[in-house]
Amino acid sequence: MWPKDLLRIADLTRKDIVDLFDLVKRMKENRQEFAKACEGKVLGMLFRKPSTRTRVSFETAIYQLGGYGMLFRPDELQLGRGETISDTARVLSRYIDAMMIRTFAHDEVVEFARHAAIPTINGLTDLLHPCQGLTDYFTMWEHLGNLDGLKVTYVGDGNNVAHSLILGAAKLGVHLTVATPRGHEPDAEILTLAMADKDRNGSVIEVLNDPVQAVAGARVVYTDVWASMGQEEQASARNALFKPYQVNMSLLSHADRDWRFMHCLPAHRGHEVVDDVCDHPQSIIFDQAENRLHVQKGILYNLIRRNG
Repeated sequence: MWPKDLLRIADLTRKDIVDLFDLVKRMKENRQEFAKACEGKVLGMLFRKPSTRTRVSFETAIYQLGGYGMLFRPDELQLGRGETISDTARVLSRYIDAMMIRTFAHDEVVEFARHAAIPTINGLTDLLHPCQGLTDYFTMWEHLGNLDGLKVTYVGDGNNVAHSLILGAAKLGVHLTVATPRGHEPDAEILTLAMADKDRNGSVIEVLNDPVQAVAGARVVYTDVWASMGQEEQASARNALFKPYQVNMSLLSHADRDWRFMHCLPAHRGHEVVDDVCDHPQSIIFDQAENRLHVQKGILYNLIRRNG
C-alpha cells in the first residue's frame, strides 16, 4: 500500500513502483477505463517556481481522471504572509482532496505533508523531483524492458533530478553512474539513503568526474540544465565549468551503439546538449515529457483513491 504522500522515491517499495508502471501502461492504453476514477476530487497545485510540464501535466491528469485542478500562485495564499504552513495545510485539508507543491525548500513540502490530512505530492524541490524520476524509469522500462542491470549514465550537475534518479535506481536494480565536476557531486545524504535499497536490489551506483569514463557502454545517457532555477547568477561560471560534460555525438560515441538520450526539459540547446542529440532518432525526450502526464495520473489514482 502506498504511503499517504509522495515526497521522495525512497518512501516507495520496489513493488509500489513496479505496480505503478503496470497501472500507467493500462492508463495509456485505455484512457476511458479511468475517466471517472477521481470524479468530484479536487487537486490543489501551489507553484513557487515557474513550470510548463508540471503545471500542464498535473492539471490535465486530474481532469482526465474526472477531477478538477485548482492552481494557487504564491500571492494568492496567505502562506508566508502571516499564516503558518501547518495552519494552511490543516485548512486546505478541509477543502480539497490532494495537494501538489512545486517550491524551493524541501522542508516546506515535508512540513505541509506532516500537518495535512490529505495526500501531498512533491512536484519539485531543490532537493528532489520524484515525479520526474518515476517518469524517467517508466520511460526506460517502456522503451528497453527489464530495468535490472540497465546501464544508465547521468552527466551534469548533481541536482534534484540526479538525486531522484539515484533513489529510483536503488529501488529498481539499475546500474547508475553520475558524472559531475568536482564539487558538484550529488548530496552525500541522498547517496547514503540509497545504500540499503541498492544492496537489496542489486543496483550499482557510482559517482565519477570523468564523463567519457562514465558514459562507456551506457544504454541511456541523461542530462539536465547546468544552472537550475535560483542559480541563474551562476550560469556563466557553470557554463565554463560544465563544458566538458556536454552531451554531443562525440561523447555518445563511447556509449552503447543502441543508446537512448533523455532530458527532463527544458533543454538549453548548445549548452548541456546539442541539437544533433536532442533531435536524433534515438532521443526519447518527448516520449519522456509525455509520460509525465501518464505517470502523474497513476500517482493521483494511487494517492487519492487510497485516501478515499
